[in-house]
Amino acid sequence: MNSLVSTDWLAARLGEPGLVVIDASAHLPAAGRDAHAEYLEGHIPGARFLSLARLVDTASDVPQALPRPEQLARELAQLGIGPGDRIVFYDDSAVKTSARAWFLCRAHGIGSVSILDGGLGKWKAEGRALESGPVEAEAAAPMPLKSPARIRFKADMLANIADRNEQVLDARDHGRFSGSVVDTVHNMPSGHIPGSCNLPFATLFREDGTYKPLDELRAALDTAGIDPERPIVASCGSGVTACVLLFALHLVGREDTALYDGSWLDWGSDPATPKAVMAAQ
Repeated sequence: MNSLVSTDWLAARLGEPGLVVIDASAHLPAAGRDAHAEYLEGHIPGARFLSLARLVDTASDVPQALPRPEQLARELAQLGIGPGDRIVFYDDSAVKTSARAWFLCRAHGIGSVSILDGGLGKWKAEGRALESGPVEAEAAAPMPLKSPARIRFKADMLANIADRNEQVLDARDHGRFSGSVVDTVHNMPSGHIPGSCNLPFATLFREDGTYKPLDELRAALDTAGIDPERPIVASCGSGVTACVLLFALHLVGREDTALYDGSWLDWGSDPATPKAVMAAQ
């Protein structure tokens, strides 16, 4: 199963044994939207709902930290997902949260996981069937998951400023990255980790919400200043849209990547970390 699947592909396979469709929508508080309520109103037939809000390690000092392996295993088991199942995530979110769900699974060692290209918006635009109400699934035994791989923490990012072993690619809009606007998303000063490159995640999509062709994704990385020979750490506001960058990098064949857990929420809130801004033009 490809990592990115089309609405045609999914429509032809709905209901197949071992294929689990998951609504992984989540929204920023300012959006004023209730992802679960919207799921109950209408979702892809048979789709189950994953609460990303619960998949945070609240015991960690890192804000919005990735879940512990047992947390993710428990949530997936409650959705009836077991070893060998194929998972297709979709969302209806401005911040493309299916990429976060995809990364959580991949980081914890689950390989057969995909994203629906264009998400629920494209599915609806094509007039495809929806159903309402909850989807009940028989709970599965929790999978044994390993600790997440390809994760970086503040200490790693501080060390990287000096040695520059890894490129840092920031998914936020240019205003927050440059420091030219106030960060109203997280209510904190804007700016970026010194030495970072900027590639706003929203620029990776076509108007219909599907990912741009691979040659355009590669060109966007090149324009952002990314060296194709060096590893990359993705960052953003809190670790969600950075996963969009990681998914796009995966699509173009880059696996030498990692996520800065906590991202700017972790870095920007620490008065001791260095922050860079760009001069007004």
